[in-house]
Amino acid sequence: RGEAKSPPPRRGKMKNQRMFLRRISHSTDFTEGGAERMLTKALDAIELAVRDPRVEVSCPTSLFISIMPEMAGTLDATGNKVEKILSDFIAANATRLLSLRMDEIELKVRTVESDGSHPVSMRIVASSKSGQWLKIDKYKEFPDPVTGMAMYFCTLDNSERCYLEPYTISSDVEVKRAAARRIGTTYVYDFLGLMEKSLIQQWDKYLQEVGAEMERPETLFEFKELGLNENGTVEYIERAVGTNTVAMVGWECRLYTPEAPAGRDVVVIASDVSVKSGSFGVLEDDFFYAVSRYAAEKGMPRMYIACNSGARIGLVDELKPLTKVCWNNPENPSLGFKYLYLDDDVYQSLEPGTVKAMRTEVDGEVRWALSDIIGTVHGIGVENLRGSGMIAGETSRAYTETFTLSYVTGRSVGIGAYLCRLGQRTIQMKNGPMILTGYSALNKLLGRPVYTSQDQLGGPQIMIPNGVSHMQVNDDQEGVNAMLKWISYVPLRVGQLAPQVRTADPVDREVGFVPSKTPYDPRHMLAGVETPEGEWQSGLFDQGSFVETLGGWGKTVVVGRARLGGYPCGIIAVETRSVEQVAPADPATPTSAEVVNTQAGQVWFPDSAFKTATAIKDFNNGEQLPLFIFANWRGFSGGTRDMYNEVLKYGAMIVDALREYKQPVFVYIPPGGELRGGAWVVVDPTINLEQMEMYADEEARGGILEPPGICEVKYRKNDQVALMHRIDPQLIKLDEDKEANAEAIKAREDALLPVYLQIAHEFADLHDRAGRMEAKGVIRKALEWKTSRPFFYNRLVRRLKEGEARRALMAEGGLSHDEATGELKALAGDAYEDDKAMAGMLSSSSDSLDKRTKELKNARIKSQLAELLDGLDPADRSAVISQL
Repeated sequence: RGEAKSPPPRRGKMKNQRMFLRRISHSTDFTEGGAERMLTKALDAIELAVRDPRVEVSCPTSLFISIMPEMAGTLDATGNKVEKILSDFIAANATRLLSLRMDEIELKVRTVESDGSHPVSMRIVASSKSGQWLKIDKYKEFPDPVTGMAMYFCTLDNSERCYLEPYTISSDVEVKRAAARRIGTTYVYDFLGLMEKSLIQQWDKYLQEVGAEMERPETLFEFKELGLNENGTVEYIERAVGTNTVAMVGWECRLYTPEAPAGRDVVVIASDVSVKSGSFGVLEDDFFYAVSRYAAEKGMPRMYIACNSGARIGLVDELKPLTKVCWNNPENPSLGFKYLYLDDDVYQSLEPGTVKAMRTEVDGEVRWALSDIIGTVHGIGVENLRGSGMIAGETSRAYTETFTLSYVTGRSVGIGAYLCRLGQRTIQMKNGPMILTGYSALNKLLGRPVYTSQDQLGGPQIMIPNGVSHMQVNDDQEGVNAMLKWISYVPLRVGQLAPQVRTADPVDREVGFVPSKTPYDPRHMLAGVETPEGEWQSGLFDQGSFVETLGGWGKTVVVGRARLGGYPCGIIAVETRSVEQVAPADPATPTSAEVVNTQAGQVWFPDSAFKTATAIKDFNNGEQLPLFIFANWRGFSGGTRDMYNEVLKYGAMIVDALREYKQPVFVYIPPGGELRGGAWVVVDPTINLEQMEMYADEEARGGILEPPGICEVKYRKNDQVALMHRIDPQLIKLDEDKEANAEAIKAREDALLPVYLQIAHEFADLHDRAGRMEAKGVIRKALEWKTSRPFFYNRLVRRLKEGEARRALMAEGGLSHDEATGELKALAGDAYEDDKAMAGMLSSSSDSLDKRTKELKNARIKSQLAELLDGLDPADRSAVISQL
C-alpha cells in the first residue's frame, strides 16, 4: 500500500566476501625502515576490520599501498629492493598474515632513473590467486600519455609478458582456499609458500647468530609436483594449481638451508581437504603409496601434511531412485519388509555385475530381489579400507627406511590419524585434532550428548600427554617452521651423516652450568641458562640448538635434539624434580574423575621408560643421529600400580632399541648423578659394544644400591659397633673391663652410632665412585664436567668419521667389524689412540683409505671367483675363463 518495507532478514552467511584496504603514503623513508611501520599499521587496520561480526571466517583480505614519493634508481634496482623489503616483511609476519587471511599485497612505487627523467611507475604484487601463497611478481606500468591512467602492465622478468591488469581473475583456487580456511587450516598449495617464508626466517636467524660474511642465497626453494602415470609410476607433472581431482597431492622439494646451502631434497605428501573433504579413496591410497615408496627408495625425508576426513564412504546413488520395497503388509509398513528389489526392465538396463540379485515372480510381476549391491564405481566402500591398510603398512615400513614426519592441521580422522602415528614423529596444530570417530557419532552410539568437540577426543590436550604427538604449534606457519627445523637435524639422504652447521659457539669452551645434587632443570645442563643476575651459564651443547620433543609425556625423562660443534645429536636426559602425571576424566563415564599422580625425579616410570625407548627408535630410524644419554636414574618404579602398568615391558624395550642402534651412543653419568641397579643394566654398553660407550663424571656415582640400602645388608649395626670398638679410644679403654663398664659402653655406642652410620655410608659410597668404575672397566673414562664439551666433540667427530670409514671397508671389502677396525688401526698408526688426531687423519687420508678399500674389494671379488670356478669341472672352467 505504498508503505516502506524493511528488507527481509539475511538468512545464512554472506557469500563471496572480500576485504580491501587502500592506502596512500607520503613517507619518504620507505626503503630506510619505513616500510615495516607502514605495512604494520595497515595490518593493524585490517585486524580491527576482520573482527566485525559480519565478516566471515573465510573472508580473504587484500592490501594496496601507493607510495607517492619518487625513488632514485633504475627500474630493476628499485624493483629488486622493494621486492626484498616485501619478501622479508612477509617472512617475518607470516603468522599474522595467515591469521588475517591475506591473499594479496600490492605496492605501487615510482622510480626516477636520472635527473630530469620522467618517473616510471611499477607494481610489486604478492598474490595467492595463482596458487602459491603470496608469490611476488613485479610489473612495469604503461600509462596512457593523455589521461595518465594505466593501460597495461608488463612483467619485469625475462618472459616479457604483458597484461591489461596485474590481477588474476578469481578462480576455483579462491573457493578451495576459503573451504580450507573454514575448517581451520591452510590451502594445501599455500604450504609451499609457507616453506619458502620459513627458509627466509631460518637464514636471517642463522646469519645473525653466526655473523658470517655471507648472504642469503637468491633461490631458497624449488619444487616439482608429483603425479602417477598410466603405469602407476611416480613422475613430474605440470598443471595449474587447484585443478587436481584427487584429494592427495605431492611434491619433490629442494630446500636451500643453512645446513645444506647447496640444497637438500624432501618429499612432501599432503591431503587436499578442499577435494572430497580430503577423504581417502582408492586413487588417494594409490598416490600416497607410490609417492611414499618413491621417497623411501631414494632415501629422501618424507613429510606428510594431514588434513582429512578418513576413509571415503559412499553408496551407489544411481540405484536409490530405482530400488523398490517388498513389504510384509503393504497396508501397514510398520510390520517391516521382506527384501529390496528392482523391476525387471531396470535390472536388464544395468551394466553386468552392478548388483547380485535373485529372480522372483509376484503376481506375475518379475522382480530381482537384491542380495548384494556392487556398483560400477571403484572406491565407495571396503576397497577404500583395503587401500587404507596398504598405506598403513607402507607408512610403517617407511619409518624404518627413511625419515618420516607428519604435521596435523585442521583435523585428521581414521586412517589419517593412523598414518600420523605409524610415521611416529608428529607435530600437531592446536586446532588439529586426531580422531578415530567424530564426537557426534560417539554421542549417537552412547545415546546421549556426552562429547561437545573433536578436541575432547584427540586434541593436543590428549595427544601431547599420551605421547602420540611430539610437538604442539599454534598455527600453520609455526608448524612449517617446526617441520623444517626438525629436518635440519636429519641427513640429506639415508646412509649419509647429518650435515654439520657452522656455529658461533666455540667447541673448546668450558661448560658454565654445573649440575647440583639438589633438584634442577636438566635442560639447563644441555642448553644453558641465564641467571637472575643476567649471567649466561652455557650448557654442553651449542647455544640455541636444543629442541625438546615429547615434552608433555613421561615427564621424568627429557628428550630432544641438539648440536655439538654443529653436529646434530639425539639427547636423553633425566628430570631430577618431581612431576605430575594427569589422567583426564572421561565424559562418557559419569563416575570418572581426573587423576593426578606425583612422580619422583630420577626414576623410570612406565610412561617415561616407554618414552625413552620411543626416542631411541626415532633417533635411530631415519634420523641416524649419534645419541647422548645423560644417565641419572636411581632405578625403575616397581610398585604394584607401575608393575601392572607394564614398567618391566617398557624397560626391556629400552634394551631392544639400544641393541639395534647403528650410530655412536655415549652414556654419561653427569656430576652429582647416580646410576643404580636395573637402570644401569638397560643402558650398559655390553648391550651394543660396537656402538655404545659409557663415561662418568668425577663426581658421579654408580652401583647396585644406594649407600643406605647396601648398609642395611652389608654394613649393619653390628659391623658399625665393631668398628667403634676397634678405633674409638674410649671404647678401647672401656673394653678392658666389659662387665663393669657395660652401661658406659652402651651409652658410648648409642652416642657414636649416628656418626658411624655416616662412616658406613661413606665407606659404601667409596665403592660407587668413578675411580672404581674405571678400574673395573665398566666405563671408558672418568671426565671433568667443565671440560667435557671439547672431549665429547673430538670423540664424536672421530667416531662419526671412523664409523663411515668402517662401513665402507665392511661393505666393499667384505670385512667383519673387528677386521675393519684392524685395518683402520694399521692405517692410523699412533694417531688411533688420539681422537682429534684420528679424526684429522680420516679427513686427510681419504685417498689412502679409498685405495685400501679398493684393494680389499678386488681381493674379495678374486676370492669369490676362485671359489666359484673351483666348483666347476675342468672343461666348464676353461670355457668360462675363455669368455672373461
